[in-house]
Amino acid sequence: MKYGFGQWRGRIALALVMLLAAGMGQAAAPSPREHFGFDIGDDYMLANYTQTEAYFRKVAAASDRFVLQELGKTSEGRSQLMLVASSPANLARLEEYRALSGRMARARDDEATARALAAQGKAVVWIDGGLHANETVGAHQLIETVWQLASRDDAETRRILEDTIILLVHANPDGQELYADWYMREPVPEKRVLDKPPRLYQKYAGHDNNRDFYMAALQETRNLNRAMYTRWYPQIVYNHHQTSPKGTVIVIPPYRDPYNYNIDAMIPVGLEALGSAMNLRYLQEGKPGAVSKRGSVYSTWWNGGLRTMPYFHNMMGVLTEITGNPTPMQIPFIPERQLPDSNLPAPVAAQTWHFRQSIDYSLTANWALLDYASRNREQLLLNIYRMGRNSIERGSRDSWTPSPTALAQAKLAVEKAGRDKGALAAAQVQQLLRQPDQRDARGYIIPADQADFPTAVKFVDALQLGGVEVMRASREFTVAGKKYPAGSFVVRGDQAFRPHVRDMFEPQDHPHDFEYDGGPPIAPYDSAGWTLAYQMGVSFDRVMHGFAGPFEALPIGQLQTPVDLPVAHSSRGYLLDARVNDSVLVINRLLREGVEVRRLPGRDGAFFLPAVPVPQLERALRGTGVRAVV
Repeated sequence: MKYGFGQWRGRIALALVMLLAAGMGQAAAPSPREHFGFDIGDDYMLANYTQTEAYFRKVAAASDRFVLQELGKTSEGRSQLMLVASSPANLARLEEYRALSGRMARARDDEATARALAAQGKAVVWIDGGLHANETVGAHQLIETVWQLASRDDAETRRILEDTIILLVHANPDGQELYADWYMREPVPEKRVLDKPPRLYQKYAGHDNNRDFYMAALQETRNLNRAMYTRWYPQIVYNHHQTSPKGTVIVIPPYRDPYNYNIDAMIPVGLEALGSAMNLRYLQEGKPGAVSKRGSVYSTWWNGGLRTMPYFHNMMGVLTEITGNPTPMQIPFIPERQLPDSNLPAPVAAQTWHFRQSIDYSLTANWALLDYASRNREQLLLNIYRMGRNSIERGSRDSWTPSPTALAQAKLAVEKAGRDKGALAAAQVQQLLRQPDQRDARGYIIPADQADFPTAVKFVDALQLGGVEVMRASREFTVAGKKYPAGSFVVRGDQAFRPHVRDMFEPQDHPHDFEYDGGPPIAPYDSAGWTLAYQMGVSFDRVMHGFAGPFEALPIGQLQTPVDLPVAHSSRGYLLDARVNDSVLVINRLLREGVEVRRLPGRDGAFFLPAVPVPQLERALRGTGVRAVV
């Protein structure tokens, strides 16, 4: 086909436009100043979530380095967003890499297959912000990180995008909206304060939204757990917080003892490596003030938080606590913080501290972890696989998890034997520590015929949202001489997330932690015990031997819908069992409609409905699994 000069000129112009557009693809993403009207980190300036959401959508639409995903709705109905950042080539194969990350975390493949997968995969790194909305650095470093990933074209950033998949997650949209609007309501910048907003920054829990991750009661927590434990399985989870101890800038890993003895030993060792990478980068960039270990109060014991629950899923959870405020503040002179030691190798001078400095420190931490993940991509994937395999193997045989109580009992026996007849031999000590009745359970059975089975279903839902592999019996079965009805749930110990399973079923045994021998105790950082099965009053049986049955695996992360039970017509009325928690929910629905309700003290406080039409009662019972007894 022949073209005239004008046609050739048009085609050449079009080609030049396309080449120019390809070369300027990253520049098309708007800067924060273009979108918000100020730079992130400017003193006295905060962005709210409405503005942030619009910015994320603009960047995702303009840049080929991002895919925007909605994790779900918040408690107040906002969209909770996650930006997935990587190279355009990786994003074109995103589902493939996501599935590969899940296979490595579930650890069901053999070693050779796992090595081959690790060679092909990309490291998955989670970076969040905004969980505690009064800690304003978190949400704003997330905005700036998005912009940096969209606009930077240096060799390190290109390598990071090639080797990693970065999940940039907003942890509390409602809270950012509240706090930013509250702060910015004052027209005079110097008069702006963050104190005393009119309501909680998470509708139901406020600050304790970071105590919910093992329970998954809040909508935001459910969204985040689904993303972490049922879809993406990141090898590193970075949870931004503030503030640091006085006289420092930022708390980084590793953290102080004790660490939870249910988690794999590779977790605390891995945190040391991540902490070293972060500390070195701070020193390389001339940013002093990073503190770790006993320089702060944070440990790796408790399971309730966004960064601690990953430990029980073989993921390296990173917490930083940074100083900073949109209103300039002071880093005070603390003499004890000015002498370098292993906790604080580079003390920071007393000074006036500006918001942008906190943003810059947060970016340094982000890039340190992303650089580490890029350089150790294959090893991170293999490590999460190996930890999963360790858990599966421990759950497949007789095993004993050491605990402070068991070790104290063995110590007493050794001391007694030493006084009476000489020291015990090593084999005898080993026997003391491996009593048959003290071995770990091979699994747990949650009977369907317990009094409050609807609450047991909710417990199973919490496990499901934590990525635990759960099975359900399709028919009646017998284990260890006991019969169980169809519909009972089974949680086996031979699975990758066994540490989390044990933590949800077994009581915690916190180590004794004293300032010195015979001295005062060091308080745990947070709750020392949180056995969810106990807290919810769920009945279950430990199974101490290998077992099988007519068990069908539930889809990972699938919530269980309570069965609506039929209601027979009765002229004498109905009883609702007060031992069933959701009976109260049913009763409240009926009271709101003017139905008469009585209590029967002689029947364990059962609720009695002397007269209610069947259709009305069925509506009140819907979705609860509560049985109305004639």
